[in-house]
Amino acid sequence: MGFDNGTTRKHVAFLFLFAILVYFVGSSGLAITDPVESNYTETAKEMLASGDWISPRIYGDYWYDKPVMFYWELIVAFQLFGVTDFAARFFPCLFMTASLFLTYAFGRHLFGARIGLVAALILGASVEGWYIGHAVITDTTLFFAMSAMLAAFYLGYTRYGRRWVAWYYLAFFLAGVAVLTKGPIGLCLPGLIILLFLAWERRLKELLSLHILAGFVLFFAVCATWYAPMVELHGTAFLDTFLGVHNVLRATVPEHPETSTWWFYLVVFLGGFFPWSVAGAPAAVKKLFHRDIHLPKDTATRFLVVWAVAVFVTFQCMATKYITYTFPYMMPLALLFARYFAARMQLTRVVAGAMTAFLVVAACVIAPPKMDEHSGRLAAEALMPLAQQLEAESGKTPLVVSYRTDYQTSLVYYSGILVERLEDRATIERLRPDGISWNAKDVMPFRATDELPAGRDIILVTGATGEHGGQLTAASLRKALGGDWRMEETAGNRRLFVRRAEGRAE
Repeated sequence: MGFDNGTTRKHVAFLFLFAILVYFVGSSGLAITDPVESNYTETAKEMLASGDWISPRIYGDYWYDKPVMFYWELIVAFQLFGVTDFAARFFPCLFMTASLFLTYAFGRHLFGARIGLVAALILGASVEGWYIGHAVITDTTLFFAMSAMLAAFYLGYTRYGRRWVAWYYLAFFLAGVAVLTKGPIGLCLPGLIILLFLAWERRLKELLSLHILAGFVLFFAVCATWYAPMVELHGTAFLDTFLGVHNVLRATVPEHPETSTWWFYLVVFLGGFFPWSVAGAPAAVKKLFHRDIHLPKDTATRFLVVWAVAVFVTFQCMATKYITYTFPYMMPLALLFARYFAARMQLTRVVAGAMTAFLVVAACVIAPPKMDEHSGRLAAEALMPLAQQLEAESGKTPLVVSYRTDYQTSLVYYSGILVERLEDRATIERLRPDGISWNAKDVMPFRATDELPAGRDIILVTGATGEHGGQLTAASLRKALGGDWRMEETAGNRRLFVRRAEGRAE
């Protein structure tokens, strides 16, 4: 798998330029969006400010949504580049770039340099590949760690190199990184893939190798770097929420019932693997029509097929479904598709070239305004000077609340101002985290509508388009909450109202 000839060096240089163009260009102009990206960035920002790199926290409180690896990446990026949009997206871009080189290297080893290059292009110039390479979520790190782990296992299994045992230990180390990134799925899913593959190969005895057993020691040592101190520091609160809610509940109870359909991941495949899913459709239809479908005979293809199918079926069986969950099947699919497209290089050049141009335009022109619609960045730019003005006038920090609109963690992240979710008491009691339920995700600070202080300035943030029961006005706020409200300005997708403290003149 070494890069030891002129062709490989040209391929590597080409992929490097391709990755810079598709993943890094335009990334600094993409706002942090709600509801997912902002949770990660705000958590990392608060961990950095606290100096505590072990316990994730948000809104000043501990929370146990995800393991720590991605937060560490964000903290490092913030230290290197400042708390900026580019910094937040740096490691997703970096790990997607690394994934392209991994796909090329593994494909080169399995099928030759041309197929490895085409596979990397298929992965990189796809809708889901572009999305994952920019999204501030854990999936890119998980994808790289899990893909590299399975590739390393295969190299150890096939006894590649004089020191082939080292591949097994690398695989277990990477499994530990995956579990530090996403939790038990980082070991369970690749473990299932390996188990099914070895059963097909009739080589289950491979699991009894001393190197495999020793590898588990390394795996647990890697995991213990974070899980051990978390259990010691937070005990059952961590275990119940992290394992109970974000693993067991996620697998058994749909978080978003509208996506829990049998066809959801078929649509994700067609859209996420576009344009290659469409460009390869004629060949697939032809094979089905002629019944030219048979089980793979070579070991490499069997491994890739088991890898892709196991990922798809596993997440199809889980209750909660997200568009990114099946992304780990993209590398084996890219390698399998590459054998078809490598024999049709003119088609490959046209499809890859057109898609690359589109993705650059998407990052620089199309995506920025769309992402601002799902971000509090513009609202934060209006909120900060308004809050400073009110504080200068009154000598007190104004209270900021979010009312009758989706709560935006990105508003907190960009402004540095704590925003409380304003609800009636019955709603607060219904939404508060209690036991193993999806309410565990409602960790933002709440305030009851009858607890608004009369002696303090209040800034109320609401939707600009009335998405929750009609657009609010100053008059409707006076009726619902009391006091003299005035609309200050509209910023992005939010409107800002102010109620000054009683006895303070306008």
